[in-house]
Amino acid sequence: MTSSICAAEKSRTSMAGVSTLQNGSLSKLQSLHGIFAIYKKEGPTSADVLNALKKALLKEAGVANPNPRKRKKQPLKIGHGGTLDSNASGVLVVGIGEGTKMLTTMLAGSKKYRAVGELGKATDTLDVTGNVVEEKSYDHITKEAFEEKLKQFTGEIMQVPPLYSALKKDGKRMSVLLKQGQEVEAKPARPVTVYSLSLQDFSPPLFTIDVECGGGFYVRSLVDDLAKGLLSCAHIKELSRTKQGQFTLEEHALKEECWTLADISQALQPCPKPSGQQKNAKKAKSKQKPGPSESKGDDGDHNSD
Repeated sequence: MTSSICAAEKSRTSMAGVSTLQNGSLSKLQSLHGIFAIYKKEGPTSADVLNALKKALLKEAGVANPNPRKRKKQPLKIGHGGTLDSNASGVLVVGIGEGTKMLTTMLAGSKKYRAVGELGKATDTLDVTGNVVEEKSYDHITKEAFEEKLKQFTGEIMQVPPLYSALKKDGKRMSVLLKQGQEVEAKPARPVTVYSLSLQDFSPPLFTIDVECGGGFYVRSLVDDLAKGLLSCAHIKELSRTKQGQFTLEEHALKEECWTLADISQALQPCPKPSGQQKNAKKAKSKQKPGPSESKGDDGDHNSD
């Protein structure tokens, strides 16, 4: 993403520009309906990043002491379209207002990743954050053998999700249960789609792959399965989501300094605003079924890395 699309950076050189940004109104923020992409850095969870975005927007809109984790009576409805692991970076698609209803499509749609794996060591989390649980030789693996094995993981395949994941058991995330010392059984294998898979670099023990996949796919499981198929083991050292739907890392992902009303308004892919008739129907429905309505995009049970 080039600096030319970042209004926040431009405004730093102009007091008038700063004043304009600081006087953003809550009504303008609440009038935004659509989806856009932000850049998630390594470290924080997807929920942490979303809360930081929400806090920045509410603060700019003049909300005193915004609490982004508060669910009830929130002045801003916002959610994300697919969890990235805390140690992963890249494109995180965000829905705002009525745009949160578009996130289900983003979850099921195509995504692209670049992963750096390390042969010879397996971890309990299948990535660099876990404890090493197995070590095996990898000297016998050639670049040609690796590329040939990739062909077996292209198309419609069956995949077992990692134990450490956002999937849930009895309403709790499996990763949380494991950290609490509880025993968790692996979920059964399920069908997933790999549209393309290519080797970008092979410098044992490290290798780099690009993968384009559908919803519900785990790159960590792919790397683990690949190494097992080559009679070795491996884990992910680095993972980046380079594309989700129409949003690419280079062209669309707003970095933190650009999380402003001006930049998001410019980047927003809008969705139709609800008509008066739709609003009345929604109110009538809420009277029949009392209880707060919450966005399912708010760090729900997303099933991809």
